[in-house]
Amino acid sequence: MLLGPARSPAQQPDSSAHPARPAAPGAYRLRTVVLDAGHGGKDKGCAGPDGAREAAVALKIVLELGRLIEEEMPEVKVVYTRKTDVFVELADRAGIANKHSADLFISVHCNAGPAAARGTEVWTMGAHKTEANLAVAKRENAVILQEDNYKERYAGFDPSSPQSHILFSLYQSAHIDNSLRFAAKVDHEFRTSVGRPSRGVKQAGFLVLWKSTMPSALIEVGFLTNPGEEQYLNDKAGQSYMASGIYRAFRKYKQDLEASSAAD
Repeated sequence: MLLGPARSPAQQPDSSAHPARPAAPGAYRLRTVVLDAGHGGKDKGCAGPDGAREAAVALKIVLELGRLIEEEMPEVKVVYTRKTDVFVELADRAGIANKHSADLFISVHCNAGPAAARGTEVWTMGAHKTEANLAVAKRENAVILQEDNYKERYAGFDPSSPQSHILFSLYQSAHIDNSLRFAAKVDHEFRTSVGRPSRGVKQAGFLVLWKSTMPSALIEVGFLTNPGEEQYLNDKAGQSYMASGIYRAFRKYKQDLEASSAAD
């Protein structure tokens, strides 16, 4: 049975109470967003019981998200870290965002855990509060073991060492407030307009967010290891719902930032 709302993303009610006002001359404008589909190429990510792979599911959601932004918000430049099944090193993903002077970095992933585990999670850079948070960061950060010279590239970071993660997670981004603001909007859309179970907004030390010089978030769209969520996330309709939720959060985040800038 397909989980989630029966309506198409286009039929979902608009979460914005008012349309965005034109920005005043010199006011802040969100011009560039970088979309990152986690894993890819030789790194397939986690797998579901029916064979869905994280790299493929994340890419489909990212491509749909990018299509929505490009069609509905042509003033925003959309940059992808990958648009095909290729391997991109973690440092290079943030590097792409920095190179394009992005205003926001969005990384999409699928979660793994016990078969009963379910729900979305939206992560920002910060100190982990629980061992479960640390475990998620360790799983995602272990990707660097497939990279050459990872110890040199990541300042001696050891993905198998809890101590390394603890020290690394103390890194605080200058953009943490806006990262949390965007993450909260994504979580709200998942819980309301998309109707997905949520595990909340959390913080931990993710290498893919580490060197980004703008607000950023890592979105776990669900557990591929849960048969019901795998079915949902591996279905085109489910992918469209998730992409629509992120798009709506992005639109509201952009409107709020620009309105706040215009009011200053």
